[in-house]
Amino acid sequence: MRKKITFLFILLLSGISVALAQNITVKGTVSDKTGAGLPGVTVNVKGTQTGTETDVNGNFTISAPANGTLRFSFIGYIAKEVAVNNKFNINVTLDDNTTGLNEVVVIGYGTQKKATVTGAISSVSAKDLQDQQITRVDDALEGKAAGVLITQSTGAPGSAPSIMIRGDNSFTNTYPIYVIDGQIWDNGGYDSVNPNDIESIQVLKDASAAIYGSKSSNGVILITTKHGKEGTPKISYNFYYGTQNVLKKLDLANATQYATLRNEAVTNDGGAAPFANPSSFGVGTNWENEIFGNAPIMSNNLSVSGGTETSNYYTSVSYLDQKGIVTPSESDYKRMTFKVNTSFKPKKYLTFGENFNYAYIRSTTQFNTNSYFGGPLSDAINIDPITPVVVTDVNAQPNAAVYNNPLYAPYIVRNSAGQPYGISNYVANEIVNPLAAEQLLNGDYGWSHTLQGNAFLEIEPIKGLVLRSNIAAKQAFYGGESFNSLYYLNTNSNNLPPNTNNQGRSMNQNLEWNWDNTATYTKSIGKHNFTILAGQSAEKYSGYGVGDNNYGEPISSYQDASFNFALPNLDAFIGYATRIRIRRISHTCVCRQRDRH
Repeated sequence: MRKKITFLFILLLSGISVALAQNITVKGTVSDKTGAGLPGVTVNVKGTQTGTETDVNGNFTISAPANGTLRFSFIGYIAKEVAVNNKFNINVTLDDNTTGLNEVVVIGYGTQKKATVTGAISSVSAKDLQDQQITRVDDALEGKAAGVLITQSTGAPGSAPSIMIRGDNSFTNTYPIYVIDGQIWDNGGYDSVNPNDIESIQVLKDASAAIYGSKSSNGVILITTKHGKEGTPKISYNFYYGTQNVLKKLDLANATQYATLRNEAVTNDGGAAPFANPSSFGVGTNWENEIFGNAPIMSNNLSVSGGTETSNYYTSVSYLDQKGIVTPSESDYKRMTFKVNTSFKPKKYLTFGENFNYAYIRSTTQFNTNSYFGGPLSDAINIDPITPVVVTDVNAQPNAAVYNNPLYAPYIVRNSAGQPYGISNYVANEIVNPLAAEQLLNGDYGWSHTLQGNAFLEIEPIKGLVLRSNIAAKQAFYGGESFNSLYYLNTNSNNLPPNTNNQGRSMNQNLEWNWDNTATYTKSIGKHNFTILAGQSAEKYSGYGVGDNNYGEPISSYQDASFNFALPNLDAFIGYATRIRIRRISHTCVCRQRDRH
């Protein structure tokens, strides 16, 4: 009897441990020291990217681990961390951060103290990004900036999220513009910036972004990268390795359940049951288990920085390798970066410096994408569990005639052992065997080389007047290769003769630069601060793309594909684009009461 009681007690404790590890819904209110609710407070689960914001009354609701920790942060207040400890209601009071109001933030063409900023600006510092395993600069804002909505449209490694700042402000798109170390990037390439090199991020909203013109209607994201600080050289190395997997899968019907449901559907419609013995199919194929896997991710970051009273330097190298959770062996995102910047102040009134960044990216993530016309997840959810992954006995299949058809058989996709991938006898159109479809993308990849740099000169001829000239440029080379073989997946998804195989290659190049010249004068009179800014900006974008397609190569697999075959069918294209913009930075006078905190 004692053994039985002990055993039940152990089971009870195990059940409690499992319960504590589960997520619970936590609700609460965030208020200031007067008891008033604080709207827009960022609430996130520490160590994750799960987050939310408080409503106009300071209330919030979030799903968090019962043994996790919640972090509450808001501009002008001291961030606070609270352990959940299996509590379903947590009320928090935030204290004023008067010290933080002296922090300098980057705004359009200048800097200001937080205390004197009247526009809508959200800030994220390097400290906020510590211990966060992020792969892109876009991810750094997730759950950390009020009014910024970030959504992932695909789980492909290295994929760009959709960013919306304070709603939809444009008829054409919702994308904000990026300004990285003073250079306007509005043509992509943001993934070439290593998140570990970021010193701070400021998000300009509404009127705060107006200085960048009409294209800033969706907001502006200002990114400042790290620089060296005075002191002895500092060497920093950061490494992490982990695995990624699907947190929760759908509970799909197995083969027996599927056959039973199909029988019920047909008989309810007045027909004869198609399956005489549903239980004979057993469990069948779990397609989610077939396409999902443990995807490793590895990141290496090495930096060296330092400086003196008159100069500083910062340099870094990084390497990121991230697999996709959908067929990890065939889905990969690699990025290598190199960065260096220096700054010199030989005279009290003179400062100059430069900044350079290089990134190489290679991506094989096409199969992770889903669309209206199908995709790996759509296939896994909709294809029947009766169909096997690969067929070991063709003649035992209900659609054996398809496998033996001389028009189809040579083009049915096969595994490395020569076995054909299963073709469904019950589901058609765009729904196919996802592992067979994945094989068709072998050899497809995209690549890019991005070089970005800027140089600046700053002179202060008299106290309060700063003249600054900054010229920046970004050169990008990018493209990809693909091979489309002859294949048969089903009657609707195939590429059969008289069609031919084809190999494609594209290569693009673009150059964009901007040159900004500004004069800023600041003056304090009594309890007021005055800032006057005038300037001029010029920018140019030019680019071209080339590509070609070979048709009918005398091969059967992508490993043998080559652009050196002499073929009668060859398509080639070339395109050009140029855009020039010269504008004047509006004369701006800002008058603010001096900080009295």
